[in-house]
Amino acid sequence: MQSLNRQAIALISDHADPAAAVGGEEAGGQNVYVRHVGENLATLGWQVDMFTRKVHSDDADIVQHSPHCRTIRLRAGAESYIPRDKLFDHMPEFVQSFQAFQRTHGLNYPLIHTNYWLSAWVGLELQKTSAIQLLHTYHSLGAVKYQSVQNRPQSADTRLKVEREILEKANCVIATSPQEENTLRSQVSTHGKIEMIPCGTDTSNFRLMSKLDARRQLQLNLHEQIVLYVGRFDPRKGIETLVRACALLKEKGVNNLKLMIVGGSSPHMPDGEERNRIEKIVCELGLKSEVMFAGQIGHDVLPLYYTAADVCVIPSHYEPFGLVAIEAMACGTPVVASDVGGLKFTIIPEETGLLVPPQDINAFAHGIHRILFDELWARKMRKQASANVIQRFTWGGVAIQLSELYRHVLAQSIMHEQPRNLRKPDLKNVLNSSFSKKSFLSVSK
Repeated sequence: MQSLNRQAIALISDHADPAAAVGGEEAGGQNVYVRHVGENLATLGWQVDMFTRKVHSDDADIVQHSPHCRTIRLRAGAESYIPRDKLFDHMPEFVQSFQAFQRTHGLNYPLIHTNYWLSAWVGLELQKTSAIQLLHTYHSLGAVKYQSVQNRPQSADTRLKVEREILEKANCVIATSPQEENTLRSQVSTHGKIEMIPCGTDTSNFRLMSKLDARRQLQLNLHEQIVLYVGRFDPRKGIETLVRACALLKEKGVNNLKLMIVGGSSPHMPDGEERNRIEKIVCELGLKSEVMFAGQIGHDVLPLYYTAADVCVIPSHYEPFGLVAIEAMACGTPVVASDVGGLKFTIIPEETGLLVPPQDINAFAHGIHRILFDELWARKMRKQASANVIQRFTWGGVAIQLSELYRHVLAQSIMHEQPRNLRKPDLKNVLNSSFSKKSFLSVSK
């Protein structure tokens, strides 16, 4: 539904469908980010169209989330799952599909916010022929990823080039933590504009609840010490480190331990290989009765798992931000996480959780043990963690900051002379559309 008094903007998330169920292959933090940013921007007065690649032929071409926010699925390659490392060849078709959609529906997007490097390439191509204002969020960086990967994909050099180019040519890049901003400057480029705006979480869904009630609803043992992992199966997520840390705790006499692993997709998907590897390690360590693979869990039920757990562990080798951390903390669950990337920003050590060296089995075992067996301290952290998230990481607050940044970028573009043959954004729509008063708050620096 297009509104004449709203400025239309486009969010591009080529491989991560904002309308997809979270938890499956290519459905994780980026999907959550784009979906919630889009929906909350719509409440602030924008007309938001979120573009992604159509993966299944029976999926709807357009999913209407609210009157002014929708997901639009474009054809780019076969309508089937294609691994990210092989998607770049289909991005020219994505650009063509995007342009065709604009022409067919008589739309003009003066501002485009791209997500991940593949979408960045799309944005850079669109920038060549249109007077768009281009913003970008990375979600992950090849410059970091390839440091710990033995076999780099064929697209690695292209990805590194695009990640540098988008920083230098976009109107603004959005870093989700100070640590990500520092990484961009040290490993990508010293040129280009960066604003720091964090990710958020839905605090109406992820909130303090009764642990007893949560365990009863999930039919979990009321007396077990529950350690939780939430995320996809990927070697870089460090699940092996967590499993071995739990084995070490068992060796040291912790007998009522239960490790719950939430997430993952079907066995024929690439992350199924990693799940099989982890299951094999679990069996080799004699932990089969202590580990539960819960599989995909919907966001409506996921808060119960966070609440039921005594501690949530994030053993990633690197995280630009780490949505799981703030989801867990919003539910009052203390976190033990790798001392890397944005996790240094989201977690306050000794107050909302613990940070330990990545891939350090002993350090993770020690951190988990501290939280499990210091009940008074854990109870204090439960309250502090939830309050910290409400204060710093809500999607509403994130959207307000992004909205103000968008308005600033569009206003600047109007003030600068542009080629006569390119359509300018409507100044009245940009500055006087039905924004919430909150959207006029200045961007956090």
